[in-house]
Amino acid sequence: MERPPRRPSAARPRPRSLQRAAAALFLAIFVALPFAVLYRGPVSRSLHDSWEWDPLPSLDASEEDGAARDDDLDSQDLKLEQVLQKASMGDNTVILTTLNSAWASPGSVIDLFIDSFRSGVRTSSLINHLVIIAFDWNAYKQCLKIHPYCFALGTDGVDFSEEKRFLTSGYLEMMWKRIDFLRLVLESGFSFIFSDADIMWFRSPFPYFYPDGDFQIACDHYFGNATDLRNIANGGFNYVKSNERSIEFYSFWYSSRLRYPGLHDQDVFNVIKHDPYVSDIGLKIKFLSTSYFGGFCEPSRDLNKVCTMHANCCIGLQSKVHDLRVMMEDWRSYLSLPPSLKRLSALAWRVPQNCSLSWSHQ
Repeated sequence: MERPPRRPSAARPRPRSLQRAAAALFLAIFVALPFAVLYRGPVSRSLHDSWEWDPLPSLDASEEDGAARDDDLDSQDLKLEQVLQKASMGDNTVILTTLNSAWASPGSVIDLFIDSFRSGVRTSSLINHLVIIAFDWNAYKQCLKIHPYCFALGTDGVDFSEEKRFLTSGYLEMMWKRIDFLRLVLESGFSFIFSDADIMWFRSPFPYFYPDGDFQIACDHYFGNATDLRNIANGGFNYVKSNERSIEFYSFWYSSRLRYPGLHDQDVFNVIKHDPYVSDIGLKIKFLSTSYFGGFCEPSRDLNKVCTMHANCCIGLQSKVHDLRVMMEDWRSYLSLPPSLKRLSALAWRVPQNCSLSWSHQ
């Protein structure tokens, strides 16, 4: 590039030493600037990758770079709303489950969970409304391989990737993280069905929900009445409508962890359901019958009615996986029968086997 012609000046000419210094400074800036730009790029990207994973797997590489550059503008709340919107039904309802590395390996719990949707009665289309919430990076990567709607929920300084044994500190922290996240979903205007991944879906549950319930929850033990507070709830499956009452309840539920240290969300719910404050906010609680929403604690006996079956009352990942596979075999055997034999009441599950019923909760 040619220099512009110098204009005549009456000023005294600059000493040669100053000219050389200025030229050296210009050259240094010219050489260093590209390296500064290159250096900044990887640093920004590594910070983005630490927890700010983009939950939209459809983004290509160039779009991901753009997302990293705009990370300060594109908050996690906005990303969550985007993925929920993509998966939602017409009434802003989504199906949610959570996943960590221990349950994400091929052939493990998450594969059985998704397989149950594909094998169920009127459930295959519901998988289009499922969002998988990953607690760690490996679970998120595995989710992207098997499902279009994934969201990475990270927590600084907490590793949720390993199997969390029942009532350990890691288990409790993960369960309470889930409650706080579900509150955020409700505040975003989305109703949801939350389902643990160790629940097999055999029929669409929507015909069996109560139209007037704000908060509907499955049970370890059901006493025959949907409004009986003596029912022993299981937090692994619930249907919650987004409204002021449900949002306030989830805030109350989450804050109650401080009043009952050492208890997980399910046990705390079974305490606070009696609290007068729940009545004061007007929350309508309905308990779901184990005839339709069963589990190892109290199985759904009639395969002609069952909607979901939960590997509750079961400790240990390997035991769960074994019995879930047996359950899926039982279901496929049922589906292969002619209609006349399906109506026989003699049909029964072969589970639990490796799972122990000595536990009253999952």
